[in-house]
Formats: sequence, C-alpha cells, structure tokens
Amino acid sequence: MAGDLKSEDILKALGSGQLEPFYLFFGSDEFMLERVLDKVRADFIPESARDLNVEICYGGETSPADIINRAQSVPFMAQNRLIIIRRVEELKADQLEVFLPYLDDPSPTTCLIFISSKTDFKRKFYKKIRSLGRSVNFAELREAQIIPWVKHTAKDLGLNMDGQACLYLHQIVGNGLRDLYAELVKLQIRYGNNKVGEDEIKELAISSRIYSIFELMNSISVKDRKGAITILNRFLEEEDKRGAPLQVIGMLNRQMRLLWQTKTIAEKGGNSKDAAKKLGLAPFSAGLFIKQSKHWSEDELERSFSLLYKADHLLKSGSRPKPVMENLIMSLCG
Repeated sequence: MAGDLKSEDILKALGSGQLEPFYLFFGSDEFMLERVLDKVRADFIPESARDLNVEICYGGETSPADIINRAQSVPFMAQNRLIIIRRVEELKADQLEVFLPYLDDPSPTTCLIFISSKTDFKRKFYKKIRSLGRSVNFAELREAQIIPWVKHTAKDLGLNMDGQACLYLHQIVGNGLRDLYAELVKLQIRYGNNKVGEDEIKELAISSRIYSIFELMNSISVKDRKGAITILNRFLEEEDKRGAPLQVIGMLNRQMRLLWQTKTIAEKGGNSKDAAKKLGLAPFSAGLFIKQSKHWSEDELERSFSLLYKADHLLKSGSRPKPVMENLIMSLCG
C-alpha cells in the first residue's frame, strides 16, 4: 500500500505541471493545507479562465453524482478544471462509494481535491485513494522542522533573513505556522529586500504579546525576579486578563519541562546537539536551555511543577490573577 504524500510533493507536481486527477487532503495543519490549496488554485488554472473552471462543492450539499458530472465536463477556454470538495467527512459511506467507479477512470483534464477533517481509512473510499498514492497528510511540523520552514518561507517572500534571524523569530513566535507566516509578511512589508536581523524582528515585535511571553520565559529561566515581574505586569495590562495567566502557565510548564530534560542530558555528558536530537529542538535552542538549566537544581525544577499546579488551581477557582502570578514568579525565582 502506498504511503501518504506531503505538501511538498503536491507543490513539486504542480511546478512540473503533473498534478494527478484527484487527491485527498487531510491532517491537522489547516494553515498549510489552505496555503497549498491556494497555490494549486493560482497556478493550475489561468486567472482569465478561473471563474469558469474552478468550483467548490460541499459534502452534504452537493450530491456525489453531481460532482462527478461536473468533473467529467470539458474545461472551458482552458486546459484543466479544478474542483474542490470540502467537508467530505459529512458524506456517508454509501455516498462516498459512489465516487469509486470515477476513481478508476477519472477525467484527465480535471483535478478533484477532496478535503476531509475526519478520515477513516477502513472505509473503501479513503482506503482506495491511499492505496493509489493520492492521500496527502498535512501533519503539523515537529519543532525541529520549524526553522527550515521559516527559512524557506522567508525566501519565498523575498526576505533577506539569515538562519540566526529565522531562529530568533521562531523563539519569539513559537511553532504556530499561521503566526510565523503573519510575522514574516509584516517583516516583508516593512523591510522589503533589506537585510532583516534580530534588531529588526525585535523592533517589529516589541509591543506584541509573543515578544512579552518570550521575554518572560527567558527572565524566569535565569531567575531574574525583578525583570520577570515587570514583564508580567506589562503583559497582563496589554492582554485579556482571563486568558493570559493560563497561557503563561501553559508555556511555563513547557519551559520547566525542557529545562529539566536538558539539565539531565547535560549532567550525563550530553551537549546541545544531543539535546536537540533527543528533544526535537534546534541546536541553538537546545544550547540556550542547557545554559539556563544551570540556574536550577533538580529539586527546584521538581518543585516548580507543584507551584504551577497550585497556581493553575487558584486561577481556575476564581482567585485574582495578578497576585497569583506574582507569587508564582517570586516562588519560582527563589
């Protein structure tokens, strides 16, 4: 049985003009899925003929027979047609099986893209598409894959960013591709083809929530109590006070876990490359965690999770966020 394709396989096929007659798009990375879909729509059908040769259908609204009939129609004033079927998961098993004969003999001039948020590969329809090597899994990238993605996307946008700048942006924004892409677009609009480094990224992000959280994590990681309290208060003033404290708790859980794991690796003689490989981090990020972990004993790191659990309970029980978070930071920083 053929394995699932990846987004880059579709882009490569699109670039060479060799899209298959049908695909199944699925997976948790909705942002990447929509980006690839936009690229297919823009490059596969000329703009002048797009209105006549691109259709969007919805499972539960358009019958499979009607979709097949449209797929078998001849393109109008163009070489190809593109039909996108969203919400395929809303079609019942017997409805999906109506497509099976078409999959055996599809129209060579139509590209049919099925999009499903829930895929059951035990069903004949999904199983057949996967067996033919036409299922595309838009899985979320692992943390170690994020920076290469940032580099590639920055290049596509015409941004002059080196690897260190890409890494810095990742540290500020996190793993969310949608947020990373939005920041890259802002940088491109502001700086164009000029070189973009850490200073330019910091200038653009300095007043944003993501930058404040990044600062806060670093300050707590080196036990800078005064700096951490200042950043926390600024953050709580700027953000939704109901959601912001719990967001900080969530990020601190991740931060403490990574500090503990990198400390364990370092104490066993490992270096940043070892930590990066075992934890799925970029080498620079792993090196930073190893340096920060030197500020902590194992007992302190173990105690930090109890403090975080207690703070989370107090917040969810209706306690005032500011004193809870200030006491948490004071306790963490010792």
